[in-house]
Amino acid sequence: MSRGGEMVYIPDDSDFSSFRDQCESLEGWHCRYNKAGVTVWSQGQEESCTVQKIKTRISCKDVPAETLYDVLHDTRYRKKWDSNMIETYDIGRLTVNADVGYYSWKCPSPLKNRDFVTLRSWLPLGNDYMIINYSVKHPKYPPRKDFVRAVSLQTGYLIKANGASACVLYYLTQVDPRGSLPKWVVNRVSQFVAPKAMKKIYKAGLKYPEWKRKHEPGYKPWVYPEQNTLPSVSLAELSVQHANSLENIDETGLTEDHLSTSDHEA
Repeated sequence: MSRGGEMVYIPDDSDFSSFRDQCESLEGWHCRYNKAGVTVWSQGQEESCTVQKIKTRISCKDVPAETLYDVLHDTRYRKKWDSNMIETYDIGRLTVNADVGYYSWKCPSPLKNRDFVTLRSWLPLGNDYMIINYSVKHPKYPPRKDFVRAVSLQTGYLIKANGASACVLYYLTQVDPRGSLPKWVVNRVSQFVAPKAMKKIYKAGLKYPEWKRKHEPGYKPWVYPEQNTLPSVSLAELSVQHANSLENIDETGLTEDHLSTSDHEA
């Protein structure tokens, strides 16, 4: 996503077009899971490789595409449905459709928790929407001792309208977790974590209109840029987050037997 270079850049139309093609194409993808309207694919790499490219698709009945787009942008609402999230906040805006943000994620115990600083960009295309991100370094948000700083090489969502009141959601991610993970973790992501996450987003979409009516219904800075009060961030303040500059921890010895019981919830 960061074009392999040193310069931080804001994704352009060709980046969004490439991302869309990856979401919609089946070539080179291997189906790992297909149940109850959720499909998960992985691409290319050996199962033992921790930097997997994972793609997930779910059909969302009774949720318009624009509603799901709002759900994925609304950080206040995210606290309601994303039980894996520890903390998220916007750091600053770059343009009317790009910002920098922080997200920390609760990994299944006994793994260490991860966090990210990412440059996020979004593109509404009529009835369809895309949101994509990749990891950057911000001088005021260095790695923390209580988290493993992970690297999003490319992560994003494609929301495709399916009529006026339904949509299809794709989630594609390639993340370097900065750790040598046991094989069971890699398998678990495609068989359990990814499908569960997609179902949560779908349920969040069903409940969002009612929640939003009670919480500043007209406030949507991702739709109305004039509402955005974030401080401006300059691209010059940012640099590309290279994985090899971060601590790499070895968690291969951790066994699935020690997985916390709460992580087994369906």
